[in-house]
Amino acid sequence: MDAAREEPEAPTSEGPSALFDASTDAAAVVSGHGAVTGWTRAAEDLLGHPASDIVGSPAARLLAVPSDPVRAAGVAERCRAGMGWSGLIPLRHRDGRRVDVDLRVSASFRIGADECFLISARELRQQWAVGQSILDGFLTRSPVGMAVMDTDLRYVWLNDTLERFGGVPREQRLGRRLRELLPGLQAETIEGRMRKVLETGLPVTDYEYVGWSWADPHRQHAYSTSFFPLVDPDNSITGVCYMVLDITERWNARQLLSLVNEAGTRIGTTLDVLWTAQELADFAVPRFADFVVVDLLEPVLSTEGHGTWLTDAGPAPAKPVMRRAGMSSVREGCPEAVARVGERVDFVPPPHDAHLLIDGGPILIPDLDPSDELWTSEQPARAASIREFGLHSLISAPMRARNTTLGLTTFIRSRNPVSFQPDDVLVAQELVARAALCVDNARRYTREHTAAVTLQRSLLPQALTGGTALEVASSYLPADPSGGVGGDWFDVIPLSGARVGLVVGDVVGHGITAAATMGRLRTAVQTLADMEMPPDELLAHLDDLVLRLSEERPEGETAGAAHQGTTGFLGATCLYAVYDPVTRRCTMARAGHPPPIVIAPDGQVSYPEPPAGPPLGLGGMAFEAGEIELAENSLLGLYTDGLVADADRDMERGMSRLGELLSRRDLDLDTLCSSAVRELVPAPQPDDIALLLARTHALGAEQVVSWDVPVDPAAVADIRARATRQVTDWGFAELAMTTELIVSELVTNAIRYAEPPIRLRLLRDTRLTCEVADGSSTAPRLRHARSMDEGGRGLFLVAQLAHRWGARYTAAGKIIWAEQEIP
Repeated sequence: MDAAREEPEAPTSEGPSALFDASTDAAAVVSGHGAVTGWTRAAEDLLGHPASDIVGSPAARLLAVPSDPVRAAGVAERCRAGMGWSGLIPLRHRDGRRVDVDLRVSASFRIGADECFLISARELRQQWAVGQSILDGFLTRSPVGMAVMDTDLRYVWLNDTLERFGGVPREQRLGRRLRELLPGLQAETIEGRMRKVLETGLPVTDYEYVGWSWADPHRQHAYSTSFFPLVDPDNSITGVCYMVLDITERWNARQLLSLVNEAGTRIGTTLDVLWTAQELADFAVPRFADFVVVDLLEPVLSTEGHGTWLTDAGPAPAKPVMRRAGMSSVREGCPEAVARVGERVDFVPPPHDAHLLIDGGPILIPDLDPSDELWTSEQPARAASIREFGLHSLISAPMRARNTTLGLTTFIRSRNPVSFQPDDVLVAQELVARAALCVDNARRYTREHTAAVTLQRSLLPQALTGGTALEVASSYLPADPSGGVGGDWFDVIPLSGARVGLVVGDVVGHGITAAATMGRLRTAVQTLADMEMPPDELLAHLDDLVLRLSEERPEGETAGAAHQGTTGFLGATCLYAVYDPVTRRCTMARAGHPPPIVIAPDGQVSYPEPPAGPPLGLGGMAFEAGEIELAENSLLGLYTDGLVADADRDMERGMSRLGELLSRRDLDLDTLCSSAVRELVPAPQPDDIALLLARTHALGAEQVVSWDVPVDPAAVADIRARATRQVTDWGFAELAMTTELIVSELVTNAIRYAEPPIRLRLLRDTRLTCEVADGSSTAPRLRHARSMDEGGRGLFLVAQLAHRWGARYTAAGKIIWAEQEIP
């Protein structure tokens, strides 16, 4: 080594970076006495000597110049001091030629009781020559930490970089194991990897892990480590060498990217503003912070108006009015919080005001000081919480989306000793931006859904009455927000002759269109019912209306779009029934709708099935009516399919369950109706639900009288007198005169213009009704008689005296009726 030349040579045009590539260097291990104890294949390739020829012989025989013992001793002392040495030296190839190499000698280490040096060499080529200042300390000052472990996994050598990584001095490491020195690392796992290398002889590369070290005990670091075996000439493994690279920045960047990506799937899973705010808080704890609060402006939580501030809306109040929408903490119960969820708050970090929410950026306070005068004067309660729970670092990020201010999210660390850094602000900003978009979507949807539900409820009957014929109760349950508003409806329509019409229907699809179409159909049913149409004819006219509505679908819209409830209309189902309390008979027809349910007074359940007509909107098919007789105090139930269709769509099982629930006799009708819906559908469902219950009553013989009328004008006086006496006997003497006039005109018209048989009937119900039936189907016509006309004033007079009047047709002819209000 005495001929070594330590003067630097100029780097070539290929640059100095290639000099750091040591993957092809020849390497040897030399004992403290100068004998070669380890020889690599790269060394054999460089000098031509196989390991069997060189191991055990003096290293000096490889020199191409005479040795200098004094110089060699100086190099050895330098290496024993832990500094290492490098220089240029000529070596002799096995074939006798001279090979100039760049030689590096490591600091000394021991294998067992023997002192050793690790020597690496690279053939010196003129084009790769660089200055000594670059090569000096390759092993000791490399950015990669390196160490040699013996077969017991005890340190025998390490470089300065590894010493710096761990923060444990070299003299404390040598001869000891990793688990004894750095308990904050995954020592057991790392030593397991090294044992695997010793057992198999196969290297392990790029193993990544995280842990703490004495060099930086307050911050978690990430490392990438590779392990490879040390092999002697007879291929036996004598130890393990490992190299460590600190990849904390790369690891953190990757983790933060993963965090942001995961946030996209975990935040905004529903269209609920408060739920979304809570999802943001729950997601960030403890991944990013130890305590998170989400405060939203009060208008954001309102369903009225826009519910926000626009960012360009001008001056804002000094203190924003917000409500706590979500919070989460590593401490159970969030004891750090000054306000609870739902309470009003006005917090922005001092000295900021509401302008922070409108046009400010995220606020980073790396070190919170509870004694700061701004905090103690403006936020005394929060300053006390900071002091009590050790809150030491804060990021507050305004929530804005689509040029709209929504609120403020604050992230705080306490148990995590690492303060927030500027890079963390970008993460907080990204998390809040994603959540803000979801909150804005939820806010907009909630407002629109509320408007749709309000529209839908306004189209449903606000009060139901069945007169004395029926006791009625109803229950309507809208679909959950994800399903949108539906088109279920129901109604109770008073008819002439104390009869009552009952209707329940279901429009296909969801959304505003379904709700609006439901309103149109309900109005149409009321109009058709007022025209005294029987159930089958009413459904036929309603079917024609649905066909016309379908033809009004905007051009280019598909049936599928209509089915999804976006626009347009496709069809509906309906059941219409008319109950007569005099005969106790119920006539009904249905269009693709489930049959009704009847609970007899003795509790027996039946499911009468009127002829099943097609759903409305198909056209071209007739509807048929069916008739049943109901005992007094029977319970009739009409419903939509969402009530009885369970998760398996088993309608029969659902109808059977409904029958069991409605058979209970210990509940009033309203309670029975609401409890049946609640028990059948305990959780929100994607379809809306309607249930209409009617308990039947009958008009007794004392409330109905009738007389056959001879086809003789002379009989009018006798019929008129009978009617007058009956009204007086009922206690309505003040109605006797108007009843006499109405009966006289209706009976006279029937005798004069209609066909027999003619019959007069009086009904005492909520109103006093006079009915004249005849065998003619000729429609009566109200007209204004001229001053010289002798007739034509009868129906006009009836219309003036009665509360309302009309005509309905029967299988035997028609009935003209007139109702009077009972005082």
